Amino acid sequence: MLSVSSCFQSLRDRGQCALIPFITAGDPDLTTTAEALKTLDGAGADLIELGVPYSDPLADGPIIQAAATRALAHGVKLNDVIHMVAQVSPQIKAPIILFTYYNPILNLGIREFLSQIAAAGVKGLVVPDLPLEEAEELLVPAAEIGIEVILLVAPTSSQERIVAIAAKSQGFIYLVSVTGVTGVRSGLEDRVGDILANLRSVTDKPIAIGFGISAPEHAQQVRKWGADGVIVGSAMVKRLAEGTPVEGLKSIEQFCQSLKAAIG
Repeated sequence: MLSVSSCFQSLRDRGQCALIPFITAGDPDLTTTAEALKTLDGAGADLIELGVPYSDPLADGPIIQAAATRALAHGVKLNDVIHMVAQVSPQIKAPIILFTYYNPILNLGIREFLSQIAAAGVKGLVVPDLPLEEAEELLVPAAEIGIEVILLVAPTSSQERIVAIAAKSQGFIYLVSVTGVTGVRSGLEDRVGDILANLRSVTDKPIAIGFGISAPEHAQQVRKWGADGVIVGSAMVKRLAEGTPVEGLKSIEQFCQSLKAAIG
């Protein structure tokens, strides 16, 4: 399995845009999550973002919050997610990026957490509530252990903050397309293209856009703006949760294929 940076470089060399689907671990169960990771890997995902269920997911909209609530109700814990990833990661090519809030990391201990997820095969990490001012506490040991920490730029970020985030982010920069939480939306705001262009002027690191991308035409628009990656979360989580696990897996397979075709 490639590192996050190596995966983006390989795609750039071929003139391709990365497809990064997001799913919530443990919804509807960890067995289905494991199958979903393999399904997405086979359906064109270049990297896969895996959310750790958390009781107070401030950055997440109703669909992902509901998925996390269901997973927690089933007793899914961080250790369970790490164990599942360890079983699945040798079977897939797409680098796994773990999405988790900061409190579980602090509870386990930063270095212990990073060591455990690295041993399981995780390659990247997104922590949406990690303050930029405290990022070094995670970035430094992560670099030593081999985990790339991806930082987020919001539409409300000041120019000074954009420059600082771009300098510190590892693997790629996660550009949030909307002000607010994740969720399915009918369209994307044109100003996202302007923010992307601004980011391009201060960094040559890959940039992926997420939040609100829920249809192939949205992914195509992001690609036309010149993004290096497209992140699709709520729309993917919603499809996996509908019907039986088998039906959900088939639905995300078809959706992933349609998104990949749109940005191909």
